[in-house]
Amino acid sequence: MTELLDAIEIETGPGPRAAVIWMHGLGADGHDFEPIVPELALPDSLPVRFVFPHAPMRPVTINAGMVMRAWYDVGGQGGTRREDEQGVRASQRAIEALIEREKKRGLTAGQIVLAGFSQGGAMALQTGLRHPERLAGLLVLSSFLPLPDSLAAEASPANRDVPIFMAHGTHDPLIPVSRARDSRDRLLALGYRVQWREYPMAHAVCAEEIADLSAWLRRVLGAA
Repeated sequence: MTELLDAIEIETGPGPRAAVIWMHGLGADGHDFEPIVPELALPDSLPVRFVFPHAPMRPVTINAGMVMRAWYDVGGQGGTRREDEQGVRASQRAIEALIEREKKRGLTAGQIVLAGFSQGGAMALQTGLRHPERLAGLLVLSSFLPLPDSLAAEASPANRDVPIFMAHGTHDPLIPVSRARDSRDRLLALGYRVQWREYPMAHAVCAEEIADLSAWLRRVLGAA
């Protein structure tokens, strides 16, 4: 049985009707995106439970083996960043356990959004596209599709039409926008519904992006 990750939880109102499980980026923690909750300005009619899990501590190869919170190890062979498949799949199982906990609390898979920034966004795609029940949506910020060559064989039919919001900064020095565009194009080629946005920013989040993803969240959670 997968041990539940420690997580920060914020409820925007009593009796949440939906949940957003939001994964942070490399070296951050669950507190990183806490401030975004009030900025989303979701309506009172849509109480949401935001779950911000902490990734496990592990050595990260591209950071000289320093131990930090990471969803998986990252190597840098030949100048190209490569995600550690074993770590990706272990974190996928940990996120699946968080989905199951929300279901035990009374929500359905269709009331759950997986979200993430950078490494966390990669995990939202990795987990969501393989989840056996239809989710409400996948929110992927400044990120990319991990283990892309395995997706076609492992994709869940239930989430073939899941709404996907992908956004990226055109000046991102850590994950080039070209890599994100390649991920978008792979998803589109497989028939996924991707709403794509680019913003003139680096590896970050901006106000225009927050407004766009707020509107997207309202739509996929039925509060548009």
